[in-house]
Amino acid sequence: MRQHGSLSKDEETNKAAWVAARGAVTGAAKWGIFAAVAAGAAYAISPVYRGLTVQFKVYIQMSGMILGSMIEADKRMIAYEHQVRHQKRMARDMEAWRRYEEDYERRGTPGVGAESKVKGREPEV
Repeated sequence: MRQHGSLSKDEETNKAAWVAARGAVTGAAKWGIFAAVAAGAAYAISPVYRGLTVQFKVYIQMSGMILGSMIEADKRMIAYEHQVRHQKRMARDMEAWRRYEEDYERRGTPGVGAESKVKGREPEV
């Protein structure tokens, strides 16, 4: 069980937080640019949009940026989670394979670096 303040020492959690933060900043920038272009087009075309208050226009802009940051942060967190799971699965499989090879060699089975038990015969390849 984690104790108070121990998250600052958990490397995997900190790395995941940085991945999500970078995703949020990137998403906010991408969607903010899109929202700004859309606002410029709406200002040029729509008299309704021109009649909105500045506060509401800022709210619409910020809504797009917040949505983009959430989507991108979630996307990057899912990719990071898959990467970490893959690394852990590979480490687990490598450990099982290493134990299998050690057991195989301990038995002295020919073909894995052990000498053939039959004199005069070369080990099969």
